[in-house]
Amino acid sequence: MRVPDPATISADQLDEAIAALPNSDAVFLVQAGDRSAYLAKTSMLRRRLLRILKPSGAEGLRRSLNLREVATRVDYWLTGSRFESMLVHYALARDNFPTDYVRLVKLRMPAYIKLILANDFPRTQVTTKLSAGNALYYGPFRTRAGAELFDNHFLDFFQIRRCQENLEPSPQHPGCIYGEMNMCMRPCQQVVGREEYLAETARVQEFLTGNGAALLNVTAAARDRLSEELDFEAAGREHKRYERIQEVLALRDDLVCDLDRLYGVAIAPAATSGSVLLWFVCQGAWQAPQVLALDSHESLDARLRHIVQSIQPEQPPLVEKQEHLALLARWHYATWSDGEWIGFRGLDEVPYRKLVRAIARVRRKDEPIPAEPSQQR
Repeated sequence: MRVPDPATISADQLDEAIAALPNSDAVFLVQAGDRSAYLAKTSMLRRRLLRILKPSGAEGLRRSLNLREVATRVDYWLTGSRFESMLVHYALARDNFPTDYVRLVKLRMPAYIKLILANDFPRTQVTTKLSAGNALYYGPFRTRAGAELFDNHFLDFFQIRRCQENLEPSPQHPGCIYGEMNMCMRPCQQVVGREEYLAETARVQEFLTGNGAALLNVTAAARDRLSEELDFEAAGREHKRYERIQEVLALRDDLVCDLDRLYGVAIAPAATSGSVLLWFVCQGAWQAPQVLALDSHESLDARLRHIVQSIQPEQPPLVEKQEHLALLARWHYATWSDGEWIGFRGLDEVPYRKLVRAIARVRRKDEPIPAEPSQQR
């Protein structure tokens, strides 16, 4: 995630330069020599800098942070939204504080359901970490409790194991309550072989990658067939199963999907008037922002298609990708979330009409409210 060059204020120009700054969203870095710096984001740049860079002897100096005596330079980046400030702040923290940036940014890793395919008898688990092993990750969820709830309920439709042990199948294995309730194929007791178990695992994988569509279609087809055969009792059971699947799918949060199919774009106002920023996400990783000017006479749809076709998705290291997903979840699930999010399953499935409407909404929100004419007395 690259950050543009900053605007800079030297130590001998602080008062004049700060007084001319706008009170807008920004990220700033106060340099204090070669080894020390103070990084922060704000929604009121001028006010914040005036507060922490007060002249010597100013009132209230002892009661608040003051960097005037040690500041050698101030770098700042004007942003168009809190969303952009969040991403710029993260990128700068990562560059300037490589050993401590997670704490500074207060990154909280979201939860995922992990289908561990590397295991001889695959199982699911809820985790907050991505690993390089053979696995399918489904998320990100808003909370760990939400991921655990969905994991517990969606497994009711399948018979893969819920135990966490590394199995050594044997007829003498004591088994568990799920096997007694016919909710597990009991590979631990060698009731089924590995190939049969992997076939059931494939159904689970299909459910997660397709967001339940295949299971819904199969259940609906069975219901309709039984109804045509006048077996209304069995058809009623299939209909209840269909409704139950829908109820479980409704437990997911908005962003939840197979991470390899997590594509989308965040639309936010740009710092320059008459433009918006398009931040694309490809397989859960943020791409470089695209600036879209709105005062062009060229078709907006055509320009959007050109932008999408020019994207060469970059995949960062796994640890950084995990942080990208944490930032996406923080913004999207936050009460302060600004801008618009449009999700899709690939760059070849971008909903352009939906995207054009979202850009129009962001533009309207960013337009200044005209002042009311003063009433004549």
